[in-house]
Amino acid sequence: MKGSWRSWLTLLEGCLLVALGVRLLQSADLLVSGTAGLSLLVSDLLPVSFGIAFFVINLPFYGLALKQLGGDFTLRTLASVTLLSVLSDTLTTTLPLGNTHPVVCAIAAGLLIGLGLALLFRANASLGGLNILALYLERRAGFHAGRTTLCCDLLLLLVAFIVYPLTQVAGSALAFVTLSAVLGRYHRKASTQRRQPGDDESMRIPRRKGALVPHRASVSRLRALHEEG
Repeated sequence: MKGSWRSWLTLLEGCLLVALGVRLLQSADLLVSGTAGLSLLVSDLLPVSFGIAFFVINLPFYGLALKQLGGDFTLRTLASVTLLSVLSDTLTTTLPLGNTHPVVCAIAAGLLIGLGLALLFRANASLGGLNILALYLERRAGFHAGRTTLCCDLLLLLVAFIVYPLTQVAGSALAFVTLSAVLGRYHRKASTQRRQPGDDESMRIPRRKGALVPHRASVSRLRALHEEG
């Protein structure tokens, strides 16, 4: 129970960091990564708030999360998306920002959002949308979530060229690169190693960090002695 409460607290901290980063990007008229960036784009083009757009765009991705990543992950992701939507709309009205420098906002927002996503991934959650796709590819194919996020962000920048001026797109690109660098540094990639058929859990030898890896032939002899006994 104690570990569960800590996990949910980590989720809350991650959402708050991301919401602060989104607020900085909004103040500088910059885009944010993934479906959050797409939601900002929609909120600029249509008379809807970021929170509503973000919540609606994420709905189709819950099927993939539920089927491939489990019910607990889907529940935590739904809670994170809902919480971020509420926090973002709340900060928009309660945290007014004056004149902000785009470069400073881009770097600071990239740091905040990258750290927030790393906390959410650690708590077995995400912010839906492309985060779900990134974690799915990481767990199934070993492709780091930070790289998937960066590739999707580059596609988002191509769309942004149609709507925003070059300076605004360049500032958004700086935020994306900062976010990807932070996520790549602090997010530990999920293990993609799978058990081989016939592996016996009781024959696995625990190893400390820095210990020598036992030779395969030695492991085979140990397994044979174990079966004879």
